[in-house]
Amino acid sequence: MVLPKLSSIRSKRDIGTSLAEINVTPFVDVMLVLLVIFMVTTPMMQSGIGVSLPQAETDTAPADPGLKLTVTADKFIHVEDSIISINLLENRLRSYYQGKAKKIVYLNADESLPYGYIVSIMDIAKKCGVETVGLGTAPVEDKTKIK
Repeated sequence: MVLPKLSSIRSKRDIGTSLAEINVTPFVDVMLVLLVIFMVTTPMMQSGIGVSLPQAETDTAPADPGLKLTVTADKFIHVEDSIISINLLENRLRSYYQGKAKKIVYLNADESLPYGYIVSIMDIAKKCGVETVGLGTAPVEDKTKIK
């Protein structure tokens, strides 16, 4: 009876086991670096809509949740994440408030817009059944703090 050499059996087993083991440490290191990069860059990517709000001495935060409308100086209306014109505002408000009990709108309009344009937006909101329209303002800058 002929016995096979032990060295040939052992070398086949070593080859099979080394291919089955994957070192995950470099993979985890790369994933942690990518996570840190995304955590640092994500807040920088969030840019707001450029609106110069009128200033007021009193500053109140909204008490109830509502729809935020932002009107830029070039008369574009931002509803949530989309941009619409004043012609489409009524349809958008009706579809948004369909079946909702509380209908509240917070209007942030650029201070350079004509008063009549803001009133027409408020009128459209009232036609859609909006009960409350809140106007957004910026706090007054104190001139003594600058000196």
